Amino acid sequence: MPVITHIEDLRVLAKKRVPRMFYDYADSGSWTESTYRANEQDFQAIKLRQRVAVDMEGRSTATTMVGVPVAMPVAIAPTGLTGMQHADGEILAARAAERFGIPFTLSTMSICSIEDVAAHTQAPFWFQLYVMRDRDFIERLIDRAKAAGCGALVLTLDLQILGQRHKDLKNGLSAPPKLTLPNLLNLATKPRWCLGMLGTRRRGFGNIVGHVRGVADMSSLGAWTAQQFDPRLNWKDVEWIKKRWGGKLILKGIQDVEDARLAVASGADALIVSNHGGRQLDGAESSIRALPAIAAEVGSRIEVHMDGGIRSGQDVLKAVALGARGTYIGRAFLYGLGAMGEAGVTKALEIIHKELDLTMAFCGRKRVAELGTDILLPGSFPT
Repeated sequence: MPVITHIEDLRVLAKKRVPRMFYDYADSGSWTESTYRANEQDFQAIKLRQRVAVDMEGRSTATTMVGVPVAMPVAIAPTGLTGMQHADGEILAARAAERFGIPFTLSTMSICSIEDVAAHTQAPFWFQLYVMRDRDFIERLIDRAKAAGCGALVLTLDLQILGQRHKDLKNGLSAPPKLTLPNLLNLATKPRWCLGMLGTRRRGFGNIVGHVRGVADMSSLGAWTAQQFDPRLNWKDVEWIKKRWGGKLILKGIQDVEDARLAVASGADALIVSNHGGRQLDGAESSIRALPAIAAEVGSRIEVHMDGGIRSGQDVLKAVALGARGTYIGRAFLYGLGAMGEAGVTKALEIIHKELDLTMAFCGRKRVAELGTDILLPGSFPT
C-alpha cells in the first residue's frame, strides 16, 4: 500500500481500482471541461500571507453549519452513484462523516436508499432533492427523508436539464454496468470492486426503484429518469418544497447575485455557491470566483456555503476567508471511497483537516471565525 499524504494520492489509487465508467463519472465535467478545471485552478491562484511569532496553541477548526456543530467547515456533498465507486458507498461515507463530526448529504440518485443509510448511522444526515415531474413521488421522497430524521434538505436548482458529459456518453454509463465486451474487459482488471459488488444487494438506485409506479427494475428506470428531471422548476416550487419539508432548507446551485437575492427571499436557511462541479454549464465561472460577490451581497442575511474544486484544507481556508460559512467536498471523498472504502473517506477527511489546521497556524489564526481576506495576499484573490 502506498503512503497516502494528500488527496491526489487517493485519486491515483481510485483510478486503478474503480471501473472506468464510474471513475470517469466522478472525475469529469461537461463539454470541454473548462469550468471543471477552473474550479481547481482558480484556488491555486489565491496566495496566503504567512505570519510568525503568533501564539498558535489551542487551535480549533470547529464551527457550525446551519446551526449544526461541525469539526471543520466541511460537509460531504451529495454525489450520484456513490455506491458504484465502492459497494455500499453511501453507507460507508455516511459512517465516516458521522465519526469525524461533519454532515453527510445523500443524493436522490444514490445507490443506497434513505432508509438504508438511516439504518446504518446514528447522527442525522442531510438529504439532497432533485425535482421530478412526478410530484407525488417528490412528496413521498420528502416524507421519507422526514421519517428518516434527516437534518436538512438540500434542494438542487441547477439540474433542471442534464449537461452533456462526453465521457458518460462514450462509456455508456449505467448502474449496474451493462455486460458489454469493453466493460467486461475493464471489470476484469478491478477484482476488489467486483468482489465488493458481489457481496451487496445494493446495485440500483435505491431511492427510486420500487418507489415509483411502473419502475420495478433497472431496465424501466432508465426511461423514467430520462423524462423526469423537470425543466419547469421555479421559485414557486421552492416555496412549495419548503412548506412541505418544514425543516432546514439549503439551496444548491447559486452562481449569480440576483439568484442569491431570490434565495434569501425564498426563506431558505443557506445557499450553496456551486456550478455542479463543472458538470452542467461549461464556461460558467468557477465557484471560488463567484463566491465573494454573493457573500458580500447576502452573507449577512443567509448562510453562504460553496462547493467546487476543493481538494485540500487550504482550499477550505480560502473559501472561508472569502465569505463561505461552510464548504462541501465531492470528488475528494469519492477518491478516498474508491481507493480504500470507508477508511479512504476517513483518510480524505483527516488530510483536509490537517491541512486546514496547519495552514491556519501558518497564517496566524486560531479559530475559523478569525479567517478573512486579511490572510490572503492582495491582488491574488477575486473580489
